[in-house]
Amino acid sequence: MPKPLDANQLMEFAARALSARALSIGEMREKLKRRAARKDDVEDVLKRLKSADLLNDQRFAEGFASWRRESRIEGKSRILRELMARRVAPGLAKQAADKAFQGVDEIAMIAQFLKRKCKGLDLDDKKKLPSAYRKLRSAGFSAANSLRVLKMDHDPVEDDEIN
Repeated sequence: MPKPLDANQLMEFAARALSARALSIGEMREKLKRRAARKDDVEDVLKRLKSADLLNDQRFAEGFASWRRESRIEGKSRILRELMARRVAPGLAKQAADKAFQGVDEIAMIAQFLKRKCKGLDLDDKKKLPSAYRKLRSAGFSAANSLRVLKMDHDPVEDDEIN
């Protein structure tokens, strides 16, 4: 078990944690609680981090949502689940996910996902469609659009150009 930390050491610990990766306020609170000698110090450190603008759940959630949408090609519901798992308030998580997907063509995203993540999956083989559907749903894409893309008679990857 690591040695309990006082308020100044907690602040240094928080700064090191934030330099490694972005954290939500809830994630930081849990990290600090595990290391704090006095539980009162946790809220003081969180206040200092917020006032220094080092912790901001809205900025964290918006950045996380847009990064996951662009880089990992994940759907809205997956990103929403991930944000809530990272202890972002549900309302704020929904707002960030909605903002990240504003004006986004989910069908084009699904085509891009299939092209990048399901290269070896033969979508012309009807036996492979349930597997592709499960992959799309676990990636957070809507059921309706997932089915729409999988039922297409043509290859959506070749027909839909993605920016």
